[in-house]
Amino acid sequence: MKNATEIFERYQAVSPRLPSAPRQTEGQAGSQYIDNLSVIAEQAEAFVFDAFGVLNVGETLIPGADHRIAQLREIGCQIRILTNAASYDRRGAIAKFKSLGIALEDDEIITSRDATLQAITDNSLSNIEWGVVATDADELLDIPSDAIRLGNKAEDYDKVQGFLFLSSQAWSAEQQDLLIASLQRNDRPTLIANADLVAPRDDGFSLEPGFYGHQLVDAGATHVQFFGKPFPEVFALAEQSLPDIARNKLVMCGDTLHTDILGAAARGWSTAFITRDGLFAGHDTQHFCRESGIHATWTMPRI
Repeated sequence: MKNATEIFERYQAVSPRLPSAPRQTEGQAGSQYIDNLSVIAEQAEAFVFDAFGVLNVGETLIPGADHRIAQLREIGCQIRILTNAASYDRRGAIAKFKSLGIALEDDEIITSRDATLQAITDNSLSNIEWGVVATDADELLDIPSDAIRLGNKAEDYDKVQGFLFLSSQAWSAEQQDLLIASLQRNDRPTLIANADLVAPRDDGFSLEPGFYGHQLVDAGATHVQFFGKPFPEVFALAEQSLPDIARNKLVMCGDTLHTDILGAAARGWSTAFITRDGLFAGHDTQHFCRESGIHATWTMPRI
């Protein structure tokens, strides 16, 4: 998947596996094109930001993103980052966002890895041995049970009791085949800690864990669970951190219809679709909204 159209079509194909939310038609009241978030700042109590395509592209801060967040904070809005990036443990995620130059408190950053690890604890899965797909730099210190890093040894796939997919940075087609074959021999819990199909980078799109997770489902795996947007667990973490704010006063700001916008709408949040730098950069986004039936409360080029 090398372009927005192919990526959109894949999201459409897997949409029956995604949460459902009320669909708007483009002309319904509330679907509105605006210049930036300052136009609606007085209508919200908290702004929740996706990262890639909204605040940064790859390792580069999108111009003005840091200033907009500071402006919203100054007028009393709560700020949260809600990211599907699961390649870093909590300490690494905090360090990454601070390296972009955005003024954030540690507890303002919520990741799909947080939601995945909580689910492991809540669902009594912390007593099993996990086969983990992760970067070499990830020390896996936050995994609440025994874990081995998966590589090219087929026997490692068969001996673990479940799979935890944190990062696809170094994942290969050959390793994916080993995982599929092992699950076909013995179907086991498989947790996909990043539901994104792709992420925008400086030089194009990278394939993310969600891409490989849906391949597993296509191949017949029946115990695959996705975490991160659009799935509810990560939105619930954000809500728990903002307990006194009504859901319609939470504004999810994202660049992807089937993750950021759909997932927030399914929770009753307001939504802001950011179009200039992310998945649909350079495209007529109205076409994709019509085809999917997913329309944000507001649409704007940048925050």
